[in-house]
Amino acid sequence: MKELVGAELTAKLEAKSIELYEFARAFCEERGIILADTKFEFGLIDGELILIDEIFTPDSSRFWAKEKYELDIEIDGMDKEPVRTYLSSTGWDKNSEPDPAPADVVEETSRRYRDIYNRLVQG
Repeated sequence: MKELVGAELTAKLEAKSIELYEFARAFCEERGIILADTKFEFGLIDGELILIDEIFTPDSSRFWAKEKYELDIEIDGMDKEPVRTYLSSTGWDKNSEPDPAPADVVEETSRRYRDIYNRLVQG
């Protein structure tokens, strides 16, 4: 990355990413949630570093209920994993629009999104 964007910008990106993650990790922890992973998309406008996409949503992050977390088991996350699993099972080429997801996939994903929303917003 340093070779692509330079050492200074790389350091800024790293520091901002850690700062954002630590903020959200602490917020989630207070609500009994593990922020398992997330992604950030940054850009530059007139040389100024900006966030260019949503952050800390079930689309960009994986959330796990702390009370359900155990090692060596499949974790029932509060994210879009049902959609990921469904799409990977269809042979979708990732270059075309996929077929609509079945109702059970939509319902399960919606339930997970409501669960994380309620835990994050209502505490």
